[in-house]
Amino acid sequence: MPALTKPTNNPKLKLLGFNNLTKTLSFNIYDICYARSTQHQQEYIEYIDEAYNAERLTTILTEVADIVGANILNVARQDYDPQGASVTMLISEGHHDGLATPGQVEKDSVVAHLDKSHITVHTYPETHPDAGISTFRADIDVSTCGKISPLKCLNFLIKSFESDIVVMDYRVRGFTRNVRGMKHYIDHSIDSIQNFISRDIKERYDMVDVNVYQENIFHTKMRLKQLDLDTYLFGEGVSELPPRDAKRIRERVDHEIMEIFYGRNIQR
Repeated sequence: MPALTKPTNNPKLKLLGFNNLTKTLSFNIYDICYARSTQHQQEYIEYIDEAYNAERLTTILTEVADIVGANILNVARQDYDPQGASVTMLISEGHHDGLATPGQVEKDSVVAHLDKSHITVHTYPETHPDAGISTFRADIDVSTCGKISPLKCLNFLIKSFESDIVVMDYRVRGFTRNVRGMKHYIDHSIDSIQNFISRDIKERYDMVDVNVYQENIFHTKMRLKQLDLDTYLFGEGVSELPPRDAKRIRERVDHEIMEIFYGRNIQR
């Protein structure tokens, strides 16, 4: 098996024609909440459903399209019963190119289709009927062809949801040819998705990488370093709880975050 090597491609290739490389950035974003009563659980679902309804997602995706430099051609959106939403935008390559500057403020969410490419977002609010845990998951895919890059909206997407857990995959597929006919399987340098994450985000999250350089596959998982219980309680505050209850809820929230982060059930 050949040794793994990091790409050193020149980001300004002189191409024979259209850049046929497909660059795909995929997110699973999770927000965790503790809602003690059935009423609070229902109110949390209603809050999330309103905060991330199809209209709001459309607004966010419009900003994403602008960030990556795409023109919007058409919009389709849908709210679901009992909860959740999706939005689809048809878009084409616009006037921008190049990758994001680390630290650039950005947002995300919704579904979009570029020339032979797409951006999608679907939301999944849910509650645990017994444990008091409620979660909100957003699945986001930004896939582009041509010069525009989904990495431009990376920080915007992370900051838009201010989530507890972010799981990201970035992959470059296909090839493009230079003016001499030589195939190039990637057109920019990258060691890790973390190369494009701003410093302030890195300071707030613990991160783990799994990268396969020879296949142009990059995977990064993030979880918040600090657990401030007040930010996880819905309908009440820490000051209203007996210390024993606060400790139990903190352990339950932390356990939920740990299971989602590692992608497996963990015995308590």
